[in-house]
Amino acid sequence: MFVQPWMLYALPIISLPILIHLINQRRFQNVQWAAMRFLLMANRMSRGYARIRQWLILLARTLAIFGLIIAVSRPLSSGWLSVAGGSKVDTTLILLDRSSSMSEQGPAGGKTKLETGRNQLIQSLNMLKSDHYVLIDSATNEAVELESPDQLNSIPQTSAVGASADVPAMMQSAYDYVNANKPGRTEVWICSDVRKHDWDADGGRWQVMRDAFLEFQLPIRFHLLAYGNVADENRAVRVTSARRVETTSGVDLLLSLEIEQKTPVEGRVQIPVELEIDGGRSTIDVELAGTTAELKDHAIPLNADQVRGWGRVSIPADENLADNSFYFVYDKPVARKTIIVAEDRDGVRPLALAAGISPDPTYACNVEVISADQLVSVEWDKVSLVLWQDQLPDGSELEIVDSYIARGGQVVFFPPLNPNQNSYSGVQWKSWVSLDEEAPVGTWIGDQDLLANAQSGASLPVGELRVMRYCELEGEHLSLASLRNGSPLICRALTDRRNVYFCSTTATVGESSLARDGVVLYVMIHRALSNGSKVLGTTRQLIAQRQPESEEVANWRAVLETDSLSTEYDVHPGVYSSEERLFAVNRSLAEDAPVTVGEEQLANLFEGLEFDRVDDVAGNSTSLIQEVWRVFLALMMAALVAEALLCLPRKRQPEADPLSKGWGDSGSVGKQSGSSDSNGQTRRASATREVSA
Repeated sequence: MFVQPWMLYALPIISLPILIHLINQRRFQNVQWAAMRFLLMANRMSRGYARIRQWLILLARTLAIFGLIIAVSRPLSSGWLSVAGGSKVDTTLILLDRSSSMSEQGPAGGKTKLETGRNQLIQSLNMLKSDHYVLIDSATNEAVELESPDQLNSIPQTSAVGASADVPAMMQSAYDYVNANKPGRTEVWICSDVRKHDWDADGGRWQVMRDAFLEFQLPIRFHLLAYGNVADENRAVRVTSARRVETTSGVDLLLSLEIEQKTPVEGRVQIPVELEIDGGRSTIDVELAGTTAELKDHAIPLNADQVRGWGRVSIPADENLADNSFYFVYDKPVARKTIIVAEDRDGVRPLALAAGISPDPTYACNVEVISADQLVSVEWDKVSLVLWQDQLPDGSELEIVDSYIARGGQVVFFPPLNPNQNSYSGVQWKSWVSLDEEAPVGTWIGDQDLLANAQSGASLPVGELRVMRYCELEGEHLSLASLRNGSPLICRALTDRRNVYFCSTTATVGESSLARDGVVLYVMIHRALSNGSKVLGTTRQLIAQRQPESEEVANWRAVLETDSLSTEYDVHPGVYSSEERLFAVNRSLAEDAPVTVGEEQLANLFEGLEFDRVDDVAGNSTSLIQEVWRVFLALMMAALVAEALLCLPRKRQPEADPLSKGWGDSGSVGKQSGSSDSNGQTRRASATREVSA
């Protein structure tokens, strides 16, 4: 590509030496002259070398002009060879991945992937130029206009956060900006570490997004700056459980944690773990064997008056500082209450049985079965989960359920006997489908949500479930488990709090094996109960992500010192307070999974679009795009020198001295001379006769 591509319009000038040569050939006319024929014959003998010499001179002059024009055009050298050419860019969109995995440093330490990517973007964009610059960061997915690329290193919207990136959502924001502003030639630069969780390459949003971009009249060019390398020896720590328990000997905090590493270690390694509880610090050693170290229910004594508090666990610094710490809060456990709304009490007995058995003796699980007209009598501030097997709510029921959902409560809808036209969160029951034979579950999501794998890594036996009868669903949702025919079995509605679920069959015998193979049903219900109970107490464990407006993040106060903006506390790991509540914000579990999108699969996501990719490493200070005009200037100088050497006349051989040839005596010389004079007179006479004729 070229910084000044308009100079390439001067390339036809390289034909100037050829035109001059052709014109020069037409200056003289050939005249046949018999006296010169012998010279023509002699010239033909040496014409081959002379012609080659002329062609070489012509080539050198042409190359000199070509090198001059290219040098003035200021060519660039980079891995993005397909960027070359084209008019000036009107708008440049910068999609910046700020997730915690981008805080990983290079092999020799120094700058992180995020810092390196910002610097590379600044150097490249300052060289390429554009009329407008727009930043879309992964934490907010909002378009922010920049005055220049240099602002990437100075504004808070480009610093690292704990929230995962959602690249399809960032692409949607880019599409919305282009569609609303209708810019001219547009380029989209994506800086990311291509983590599988962030890109959601298997999701259905990419096909829709790709088709939408192809509809624009002006093609949009996409450039990916990828930092896909993963540090093999990086370790990540995570608290899996923090429970306050009262025993006969006093009050303890039972703490469980895990440390993971991508590559296994040789033998066993002792890792010092620093524990900080309400400001008090201590250190314990945890043994790492293979790729995982686990500490289960480590007892930390608490004072009797320590009803609630906060803590932090830390491991020694390594390649990624963002996953070396984890925050938690603790409180006196609250009872987990489940409300079951049923049109048939006998049909929900398996649900009541699963919800009423507590997996932990430190808290109780209560269940109450009611009808829809009894909703007004429920103490909703004590409810963690609602299991709804009736017509979807409407009227006054809808207001009660909406209020419960808005504060963070969990609800799972099961199909009624005869579905009506009601809908909730954009999802509606259709008609029942009876199958000729039991249908197994085809696919399910095992890395997140209600059907996620166990802490040990073992997957739930979802594939063993069998369905004989299910109710069809209509509306937008995220399928968590689907039958082999593609029909959703368990799905989640697209809500801000992600707390509305639908199960398209029931636990009744003859409709599914949910009750018979009760593990999946039990785990699913108690995970929803756990999520719902987190909003009842005064402490909450939150995943770093944008919270609903009802949380009023701007009113949060940092318990620990932080340099992040108060409006971004919900995406920065730490401990925060609001009135009497405590919040612990941490990165998601998926951020610790070092799995990247394959190069071929990633290229398929942009199929049909103008797309190119360059791979970089953290800490690289070499510019991705460099000017190479000096090479062409050197080519011009070399061509001029070659042309000068070729134009030098050949050295003539000096005429030999007859006396030095040892020709005998003077007599013989005289004879020779006389003979020569006689021949000369004869030739002159012959020439005179020809001219006279």
